[in-house]
Amino acid sequence: MNKLLASLAVALAFTAAPVVFAADEYSAAEHRVFVDQHMANVPKATTIDYHYAQTGAPADSFEDLVRLKVGEGAADKRTLAVEFLTGAHKIELPSVEGGSGNPVILYFLEYDIRNMHDRLGGQQAYFRKRIRLALADAATVKPVKLSYKGKAIDGNEVTIEPYANDSLKERFGQFAGKVYVFTLSNSVPGGVYEIRTSTPAAAGGAPSPAITTMIRISDGKS
Repeated sequence: MNKLLASLAVALAFTAAPVVFAADEYSAAEHRVFVDQHMANVPKATTIDYHYAQTGAPADSFEDLVRLKVGEGAADKRTLAVEFLTGAHKIELPSVEGGSGNPVILYFLEYDIRNMHDRLGGQQAYFRKRIRLALADAATVKPVKLSYKGKAIDGNEVTIEPYANDSLKERFGQFAGKVYVFTLSNSVPGGVYEIRTSTPAAAGGAPSPAITTMIRISDGKS
């Protein structure tokens, strides 16, 4: 099994224990997000920076930095360490040893799941399960044109709505309409161009603004 997917199964508890699947049992979306070798185009001893931004209520809005550090050594042995946000927002997970996928995806999802739990309560494992099932059974994958360092590049966009058809979605309020978009490209270091979530505004007795979260690879421009 791909080492990042194994790490994801442990760290995010998408399953009770890692399970070995045949390669053809993954959906196209799962391949793009978890199985593809995102790190194949990254040399050793490399640092990749990402910009993180969250918008919504003024008290919840902020911008920060995510940094992926690629260690020395052969590709199947080097350490992939992530510094995900700073200060009170920072989270830590174990480094990935010899992983071929980009662990920034793991960190983004874990941070998102913890926020969902803080806002809605319930079990974090439930949110993880809904994301995994959506990627397996209900995702859309389409080619997209992107711009990186002033050049046009090709990518793929994977979109899921984990709670749209959930039997418990009435409990989620505005988060029932939450959309996740993974934008991936072999033409950027580490394969991850952008990951974004969009939650529509809530109306009614307790209105709440729309919420977006986004991580995007830095192109070196200010």
